[in-house]
Amino acid sequence: MAKILAVRFSALGDVAMTVAALESFAHCYPDDDITLLSRPFMKPLVENLPPNVHFRAVKLDDYKGLGGLRRLSRELLAEDYDVLIDWHDVLRSKVIRYFFRRAGRKVAVIDKGRKERRMLTRRKNKQLVPLTPVPVRYANTLAAAGFPINLESAKVRKGDNAGVKESTEIGIAPFAAHKGKVWPLPLMKETIDILAEDMHTKIYLFGSGSEEREWCEARESEHSNVVSMVGKSKLSDELCLMGRMDVMVTMDSSNMHLAALAGTKTLSIWGATHPLAGFAGMPVEGSQMMQADLECRPCSIFGNKPCRYGDYHCLTAIKPKDVAERILKIVSP
Repeated sequence: MAKILAVRFSALGDVAMTVAALESFAHCYPDDDITLLSRPFMKPLVENLPPNVHFRAVKLDDYKGLGGLRRLSRELLAEDYDVLIDWHDVLRSKVIRYFFRRAGRKVAVIDKGRKERRMLTRRKNKQLVPLTPVPVRYANTLAAAGFPINLESAKVRKGDNAGVKESTEIGIAPFAAHKGKVWPLPLMKETIDILAEDMHTKIYLFGSGSEEREWCEARESEHSNVVSMVGKSKLSDELCLMGRMDVMVTMDSSNMHLAALAGTKTLSIWGATHPLAGFAGMPVEGSQMMQADLECRPCSIFGNKPCRYGDYHCLTAIKPKDVAERILKIVSP
């Protein structure tokens, strides 16, 4: 029996995209074990997977600097893993894989396609070709270690929609890590106003942090059928709630991938980034995307570069009425 350790510390969306590979591995190699090494709060992402998928939490603040990573590597090596899968390829994971190689353990490293990403986002002569999706990159890394998998064997989780629902339930996650990914909040507010006119529709708002909580609670105060979930539930509870939604409206963000894990259709809004970069993940059938057709897109892989024109037209060009109409078409085809 092989014992495999797969490393992916962050971000939430990237870790969520490992689930298809983990579940596929579990089905293809039921006699082998695979463990995901990540931050403690990621654990709900891999709950309810087959019993040969495990989670190993690590608080990285407890292992600072080279000395701390050496100590972590020794602890991991003492757990007798045969293979290390580096799905992150950052300084921390590079140090860990160095010690694994030195101990004679097999190591496989993800190919992030950094050169292709630069060609996709450069200002002139962009090569607008689809890059390898991130879940496929995870699968390819396993294959390089001698464990080819079939991602199609991963099962989509279905939300608990038992019984007759009294209303159409729409989840909205208006936020993302970087400005180039966030549809302007006044436009999102206008969309919520349109949707909330139908009292048979219930809208749930998702987010985190004090500023996001303040914005969502302001929308809640404006409409009796709008509920802010910010700060009210754990990740595991949010996944369950997302599974109830008829559609999740998201940015190019972790919530897009969480909704997919919950088996819920998404309408994702894209700005500076682009699905061609491979970060669309594995959406549920029926999911849709909205994006402006501009020559400058994509200008960034992660949405963290400032708009060179200063107006983020890639986002402002998308209108609330069009978004509301697309949402209603998804929930009432």
